[in-house]
Formats: sequence, structure tokens, C-alpha cells
Amino acid sequence: MHTMKSVKNTILIAAICLFLTGCNGYNKLLNSNDYDAKYAAAMKYYEENSFSRASQLFENLTLYYRGKENAENIGWYYAMSLYKMKDYFTAGYQFKRFARQFPYSEHMEEASYLSAYCKYMDSPEYNLDQTETKEAIEEFEAFAERWPRSTRIPEVNNCLDELRKKIIRKDYEIAYGYYFIEEYHAAYESFKQFLSQYPEATMREDAMYYMLESSYRYAINSREDKMYERLQQVVNDFDKFNSSFSNSKYLATAQDIYTKTREAMAKMKK
Repeated sequence: MHTMKSVKNTILIAAICLFLTGCNGYNKLLNSNDYDAKYAAAMKYYEENSFSRASQLFENLTLYYRGKENAENIGWYYAMSLYKMKDYFTAGYQFKRFARQFPYSEHMEEASYLSAYCKYMDSPEYNLDQTETKEAIEEFEAFAERWPRSTRIPEVNNCLDELRKKIIRKDYEIAYGYYFIEEYHAAYESFKQFLSQYPEATMREDAMYYMLESSYRYAINSREDKMYERLQQVVNDFDKFNSSFSNSKYLATAQDIYTKTREAMAKMKK
């Protein structure tokens, strides 16, 4: 019985080699109905680092083997082939799908990590849309919560730090963009939200200064019945800035804003 099985395997391997070395053998194999030969060839291509061909064969096999013995292996190596090809978008989707389909797999933890890591690799520069970045953060946080003792946790934390810095930079630039185009009320509210949301941000000093300046410029261009109240807010904002950054590079300009604000308030009282 064992001998017959060995003979069968030898014949199968010989057939695969014939397919792969013959004229247009790969395309013939891809379009054939010999799924055992396809599976063996896909694994061979994967082991030989021919990931493009392996991925096509694994994709071709996915539907046929659904619910069958080799389904888990095919799902895993299909995702890994895409990952090795640096097709992070498709690989991430396949790792996530694998984790849903095979929750008890020995690859479950790795699949969950790689799903998040693919999102991380697809995260764009801070000035572009950050949807992928936010999704990567969510997936890494979910991973850390589920596997808090994983050996991957240091890598996860490093990736999270980098992704969060990107989000912080994006939100800062949005607020500064309002300031730059002289939309001072929108700038003030955006910087205020930024400071509340990111208390440890490295550009906190800059954000607080530009919030102060936006507050002042918004106040002095307000309707007369609203101006005094808004100038008082400028004073409050200066006090917060001064107490937080008493040695700031912006301090001289901030004090000038404070002086002008007090002068404007004194004139209004008269």
C-alpha cells in the first residue's frame, strides 16, 4: 500500500515537471482540471520563490478546495505568496479572510499580525488620505488586545507609534491649512481640538501659538457686539500659552498679541 502511494506520488511529480518544462506548460497546468497537480505545482513554485506563479495557482485552487482538506494550506500560502510579492493590499485582504475562515489555525496569530502589517505597509504619506493608516491602527490595537504576550508586541508598538505620528501630523496640517488661508475661526477650533486630542504631540507649542494668533485675528475682525468677549478669550489663550511655554520661540510675538488685545479691550471699555 505504501509502495503504491510512493509510485503515485512519483508519477505526479514527474507529470508536474513535464508540465513546467514543456512548451507553455505553466499555462496548460493553470487551465487544466488536474487539481492535485496544480496544488503540488503551486507548492513547488512557492518553495522556489516563484511567488507570482504560485499565487495564480493558489487563487485558481481556492474555490475547488473550499471545505476540503487542503483549504487551509491553500488560503495561507495564497496570502503568503501575495505578501512575498509585496502586493500588500491584496495580501492584507487574504490574511484577514484567512483569519475569519480558519480561527483555530496554527497560523491564526501570524495571519492577524500580517493583516495589520499589510495595512501599515500601504499607509500613505501624511498629506494623503489616512483611511489605511486608521485601519492599520485599529487592527494592530485589536491584535495587541487579543495576544498581549505575543513576541510581535514590540513590533506592533513601533508600528503604532509611527502610524499615530502620521495621523497627528495630518491633523496638525489641516488646522494650519485653515490658518494659512485666513479662515481663523476654523483654524482656532481645529487647533483647539488638536491640543485636546493629542496632549503629547511634539508640535504642541506651535499649535498653541497658532491657536492664539487665530483667536486674536478672529476677535479683532468680529462684530462689535461679539468682539470684547472674543478678545477676553485671547487673553485666556495667552495665559495658557505663557504658562505652558514660558521660554517659547514665539513668546515675544505672543506678548505683542496680548498687549494689543489689552489695548483693544481698554478702548472698548471707554
